[in-house]
Amino acid sequence: MKNLGSEHENLDQKAYLIVKAMINDRRLAPGEKICQERLAGELGISRTPLISALKYLEKEKLVEARARRGFFVRVFYQHEMISIFELREVLEGLAARRAAMAVTDRQINRLRGFFSSFAGTSPITNYRDYCREDRRFHNFVTQIASQEFLESILSTYNIISFSYQLVSSEGLVRPPDETRDEHLAIIDAICHRDPEASESRMRLHFKRTIAHLTDMAGINHEATRPFDASEDMGSQQEERRKHLVRQKSEFHPV
Repeated sequence: MKNLGSEHENLDQKAYLIVKAMINDRRLAPGEKICQERLAGELGISRTPLISALKYLEKEKLVEARARRGFFVRVFYQHEMISIFELREVLEGLAARRAAMAVTDRQINRLRGFFSSFAGTSPITNYRDYCREDRRFHNFVTQIASQEFLESILSTYNIISFSYQLVSSEGLVRPPDETRDEHLAIIDAICHRDPEASESRMRLHFKRTIAHLTDMAGINHEATRPFDASEDMGSQQEERRKHLVRQKSEFHPV
């Protein structure tokens, strides 16, 4: 790990970025206590800038401070996850619309490459690689939209959505075989520079995830349980596959 002790400029900000990346990469897992002494030693800094960074991450709701126990990576609950995805539906729907209006030929070529490594693979079993591709895709759409404030907001919600779930599901709420064609349909709409279709397909993509989360909350009879995307993924996956043909028709590229 990079030693920040020799880089005196803005240690608080650098520590913040590194710890945030550790949460994003699951090097710090949901519910895990953040050992300040060890982490400060690994970064080569005192605890003062690290605590400042942790307090900022607490404001972003990425960590939480517990009285007399220290800082912990935050665990999100089902009702919170539903609210997060409802926000993503609106914001990323707007991002997709703006991306379709602003996309360049070079960006189209890059978009066409997303999820290509999963073509012809069924079922998709490498959840970790798929989740990384999923995250890169959603971030890239926001970058194309070229709205700095929107990108800043969404970067926080992407971290929340993909990082605060059990490792067994690698941060995915729905199985890759269920979402791959949805992503490809969104890509197709953006590459055709169709703002309406881009926003509609992105929002439908999130609506289905929200419906899945809502179903899970109903199955568990307790929306205030810590969120576990893997809890019913196996039991419901077969049932959901039966609906894929119908779902794909709504996303069929133009």
